Amino acid sequence: MDIVNPSLSKVIDIINKGKSKKQFKRFQSWRVKRVSESWRKPRGIDNRMRRKFGGAPDMPGIGYKKPNAIRFLLPNGYRKIMVACVKDLEALISLNSFYCAEIRHAVGSKKRIEILERAEELGILVINKEGKLVKEEEE
Repeated sequence: MDIVNPSLSKVIDIINKGKSKKQFKRFQSWRVKRVSESWRKPRGIDNRMRRKFGGAPDMPGIGYKKPNAIRFLLPNGYRKIMVACVKDLEALISLNSFYCAEIRHAVGSKKRIEILERAEELGILVINKEGKLVKEEEE
């Protein structure tokens, strides 16, 4: 994927080189079928995982957090702001080199077209341009 924001290319390199996101699984979900894999904190008094014994899987902690410089960054180097109307784009005018817009799910196609036109005028990147737009078929 091309980096849209070249001023953040060093930061993007940090993201790509950084730690991969670890999948934390619920204790003994690999042994017992009725226990789902989705994370639950172990609370038992004798639980090996909670007591951090050797050989037991890791629990989520603050050490797995990304550095603040790259936290919430998308792969293209921008942070996203959810937009529901044309007025929401006005907040992004001065920040369009750091933030991009994502049109909310509940926005219909009529208002979506208005938002896309205004975003193009202001030079704001919109992530989900193609969503919910009715394409005319040529006959």
